[in-house]
Amino acid sequence: MNLLLLEDADFIAADRVILRDRRLVHMQDVHRAAVGDNLRVGRIGGLMGNAHLLRLEAAEAELQVSFDLPPPAKLPLTLLLALPRPKMLRRVLQTVAAMGVPKVVLVNSYRVEKSFWQTPFLEPEAIREQLILGLEQARDTVLPEFIIEKRFKPFVEDRLPAMTEGTLGLIGHPGNYPACPRGLDEPVTLAIGPEGGWIPYEVELLTKAGLQPVQLGARILRVETAVTALLARLF
Repeated sequence: MNLLLLEDADFIAADRVILRDRRLVHMQDVHRAAVGDNLRVGRIGGLMGNAHLLRLEAAEAELQVSFDLPPPAKLPLTLLLALPRPKMLRRVLQTVAAMGVPKVVLVNSYRVEKSFWQTPFLEPEAIREQLILGLEQARDTVLPEFIIEKRFKPFVEDRLPAMTEGTLGLIGHPGNYPACPRGLDEPVTLAIGPEGGWIPYEVELLTKAGLQPVQLGARILRVETAVTALLARLF
């Protein structure tokens, strides 16, 4: 945790917060904070700044806070992501939040097992928890917009074209396709499929919606690796 993220409920005054949860434990066990120490903080959806530790007890800590720094800029990206395996989903959510993805659309795919959609990790609070962990890692305060689309064809045909308008549409997909571009500064809509990639029918629909396949080479990557590699290469 490189940033203590503060919720509205933590504030007892405009410049005072009380912490009693895992953030308190982290301060005690990892930061080994003591009264008088200064810590980096951010308010979810707001600015970042400094906290002065006024009081530290076993069950709670009181901090005086001030905010004067904007969070880092987000990537100009909308990420379409086929639902990964539940355990991998948590890691991917942290990764996209840490790397500054502002909008994530979780979609279905033929190769996504139906049971994946039953995971408790898709509950809004579970998703938010993983996104916050990513923000804390990267020192950011702004949660990505997160959309779930369980019906692939209606989404791609009816809503995706408007979403991709004015952006460079790309499909991360193994095969005999052009290499993924590098170092872009324009808005991008990027679709990343399940392990093994999208099926041909899905690639065809995505292409009709304005996206073009690109590849990173002959190797088949895990979803979490592909996300990191593609974002690092694009931006």
